[in-house]
Amino acid sequence: MNETTRTYDVIVIGAGPVGENVAERARAAGLSTVIVERELIGGECSFWACDPSKALLRPVVARADARRIPGLGQAVAGPLDVEAVLAHRDKMSSYWKDEDQVDWLNSVSVDLIRGHGRLTGPKQVAVQTPDGEIVALTARHAVAVSTGTRAALPPIPGIDTVRPWTSREATSADKVPGRLAVVGGGVVAVEMATAWQALGSQVTMLVLEDALLQRMEPFAGELVTDGLREAGVDIRFETSVTSLAREGGEVHITLADGGHLAADEILLATGRTPNTRDLGLETIGLTPGDWLKVDDTFRVTDVADGWFYAVGDVNHRALMTHQGKYQARIAGTVIGARAKGEPIDDTPWGTHAATADHAAVPQVVFTTPEVAAVGLTTHEAEQSGRRIKVVDYDLARVAGAHQYGENYRGHARMLIDTDRDTVVGVTFAGPGVGELVHSATIAVAGEVPLHRLWHAVPAFPTLGEIWLRLLETHRS
Repeated sequence: MNETTRTYDVIVIGAGPVGENVAERARAAGLSTVIVERELIGGECSFWACDPSKALLRPVVARADARRIPGLGQAVAGPLDVEAVLAHRDKMSSYWKDEDQVDWLNSVSVDLIRGHGRLTGPKQVAVQTPDGEIVALTARHAVAVSTGTRAALPPIPGIDTVRPWTSREATSADKVPGRLAVVGGGVVAVEMATAWQALGSQVTMLVLEDALLQRMEPFAGELVTDGLREAGVDIRFETSVTSLAREGGEVHITLADGGHLAADEILLATGRTPNTRDLGLETIGLTPGDWLKVDDTFRVTDVADGWFYAVGDVNHRALMTHQGKYQARIAGTVIGARAKGEPIDDTPWGTHAATADHAAVPQVVFTTPEVAAVGLTTHEAEQSGRRIKVVDYDLARVAGAHQYGENYRGHARMLIDTDRDTVVGVTFAGPGVGELVHSATIAVAGEVPLHRLWHAVPAFPTLGEIWLRLLETHRS
């Protein structure tokens, strides 16, 4: 093997959207920066998660909305054009090619090395390239890991024989399975059940818990359950899988209650695990395969001298692309400031502190109906010891909901910290609510006093009028 040696101010391992943003911010601070990636530049979100999944779901949600509108229902009564939907998905995933992403890295003057990067000691990274070359990298100031996560597969007997779908296969499959079993009840499970049922699969969901979306407010999971069942999805709660086998092209599923189920494909949407197993963590005193614990500036707390950073899903703070990119903007800025000896403002909501990870994480679930939430749930708020007031309102009573479509069903909840008179959590469930989440995020992150929110007047007749109704309900 040939070996070359290079030195940079900053080394970033992982060129998904998080790593790209760390590198761009560090480079903007004037630091020489290299990014290492063993797969496609753009990472999971661009090619196997956010972009392809939402491309599959957008036609489903748009058709569901159109069916509620007088004059359009009959026009959209037929099935989706599967070929067109999959072609749109392929386009939105850039046909699994990353030339545009490489061009962007070049435009911000970040060097790229393709290959598998492993730590070999403090500030040392070795990259094995596809042609067998070893590139030995040294960082003057920082190494940042943004390697994300992969699907966590449960230890089910027979799993190795059935070639199960993970989120990757579910978002990139090129044909519709006649029968799809989905194991799980979280976001990936409900979104992919929504997409593939609409594309023609008969979907059966096998959910270990007694409800969907258990990390959100209960009414959200209930409305999504109703929507999936109305679409034809068979949802079985408190159901676990004890063994799997593939015979004659079919997946045979044995359930804990002794029941059996046959499917053409099975999607295991059972959580995520960090991509840290083959990262060389042992060379700096950490355990391979572990999540990387960080402070609010994204320094890994168990590594001395403050040169090692972990940004995005790999730190287990908030496993969403938009939150990882927020972390990256902060981490890259922090690295630049520390390299220059500038003061660090890591106080809550300071320039160099990712406070939103704790207080204002937004999320949208693209099902029918949609769910949008930010901040705390009722359970989380109660667990935190806060004194809260729960304000609920039926979204169907808002004028904008009547305009949105007939037979609108939805619900909204606002959590008020009664000691501070601010909003600490908001959850919406209903058609079209995804576009409400940023207004809620501003209210929570801005800690806007309720008396000031009264002066934020929602336009009539929009779904945004829910803010007025929630405030009125609170006052009364």
